[in-house]
Amino acid sequence: MRGVIRRAEFTTSDTRAKEILTEGEFGVLSTISPDGYPYGVPVNYWYKDNMIYFHCAPEGHKLENIKANNNVSFCVVGSPKVLPEKFTASYESVIVFGKAYEVSGSEKENAMMDMVKRFSPEFLEKGKEMIKKLSPRTAIYKIVVETLTGKAR
Repeated sequence: MRGVIRRAEFTTSDTRAKEILTEGEFGVLSTISPDGYPYGVPVNYWYKDNMIYFHCAPEGHKLENIKANNNVSFCVVGSPKVLPEKFTASYESVIVFGKAYEVSGSEKENAMMDMVKRFSPEFLEKGKEMIKKLSPRTAIYKIVVETLTGKAR
């Protein structure tokens, strides 16, 4: 059942779940292959306005999957720490369900600039040059968040 955490006592607020997404740098994007197999791949991402953006080459397995079925899941784990003496772990996580879409035009340019601001804020001018150079051979996708759940222990 999407969006339901079995151990409700570990549920975080939506605000904290969005903070975890905002603070994270890598997540696992899960898609469904046309042959029915799941495919999870780590991606560098940024979160803005209830959407998760990621960049990639304009072709590949995950994009073939998204084109066939744009329903996706995205997972981020923050602050993991094994607690050996307690036989458990401390962590925060967020799971998102949504639909993935390729972005283009000014939305793509703005998203690429947001990526530069997020990961290379001290190199904005150089980032603008890189965007001009790499934009034709870079795809930007967004996941429109439908369901978001956060969990912490």
